[in-house]
Amino acid sequence: MNIAMNTKNEQITTTQSQASIPPRKRKSTFTRADWLVPGGLILLTMIPSLGGVFSLVGFAAGAALTPDDALFHALPLPIVVHILSALPFCILGAFQFAPGFRRRWPRWHRLAGRLVVLCGLTAGLSGLWMTQFYPLPQTGLLYSFRMLFGSAMILSLVLGLVAILRRHVARHRAWIMRGYALGQGAGTQALTGLIWVLIFGTPGQQTHEWLMGASWVINLAMAEWIIRRKRAKGSQKSDG
Repeated sequence: MNIAMNTKNEQITTTQSQASIPPRKRKSTFTRADWLVPGGLILLTMIPSLGGVFSLVGFAAGAALTPDDALFHALPLPIVVHILSALPFCILGAFQFAPGFRRRWPRWHRLAGRLVVLCGLTAGLSGLWMTQFYPLPQTGLLYSFRMLFGSAMILSLVLGLVAILRRHVARHRAWIMRGYALGQGAGTQALTGLIWVLIFGTPGQQTHEWLMGASWVINLAMAEWIIRRKRAKGSQKSDG
């Protein structure tokens, strides 16, 4: 009898002591990378985004605010569609690569991802149309760069969409990352162009076109490095 009462008292004491321990705070699902990655990507796209906004203001006012705008006034619809689709693709797409956002708001990630792919395809197709039909100041070299990397961007986004429909998540992320990297070419072109001007002065037409091509290559190479790095980490975890 005494043994039973002692056991009961010990259980009550243990329960009370456990209840007195304050609950641990939930760790935040966000890391520093969840803010640095989108922030860096948005910062990269700021110069072309501001240029696009100025162009839209110019079209609405019926005035050419940038030298290139004069080329588009006769048929402004394609460039307007391109700008309006490229802006959400670059800005909203930046948050698709933050794991914390995917974990905390998976439904938002899916809905935003559909919009990003739609905007990316629209921006890519309108960009190809402008390259083909607008009287742009470009040689055959820049024309080839634009058609090649624009087509590669569209293909990457389509393959990413097909992959997620087939539930291949890793393949989906890889192709979307490639497509987004190519779509961010304008941001890197502004950066490489600025660096060249600061070091060597204003580039000539041929140098300018090679810098534009190199910017797409830089973005794609960076995306491939990240993809392979993640695959290597995944292989190490599975082996462990």
